Amino acid sequence: QVQLVESGGGLVQPGGSLRLSCVASGTIFSINAMGWYRQAPGKERESVARITTGGNTNYADSVKGRFTISRDNAKNTVYLQMNSLKPEDTAVYYCNVEARRSYLLHYDVYWGQGTQVTVSS
Repeated sequence: QVQLVESGGGLVQPGGSLRLSCVASGTIFSINAMGWYRQAPGKERESVARITTGGNTNYADSVKGRFTISRDNAKNTVYLQMNSLKPEDTAVYYCNVEARRSYLLHYDVYWGQGTQVTVSS
């Protein structure tokens, strides 16, 4: 099994910054991509950012220019640097990884437990 451990959430004021971290561990043969999703109260979970092993990135329009996703491939860790935070960024943020545990297997999607990010004055 693959385990994802997230950290870095918290309470910040509008305009502030947070950096989320997610470490993937367990039986991992390879990782295709890692990313972050978020889910605000009453809303569906949405993709925030995604990064492939090769470094290609994608961002939701709502966070583009403010958030930066990065990864440390050697540590199987993905980060989300969140700047200029807005109240509408308030959500539970979930780490996501596309990984396979053997070269014989397909890529599966794994999720972290979520970390709360609250942006409020």
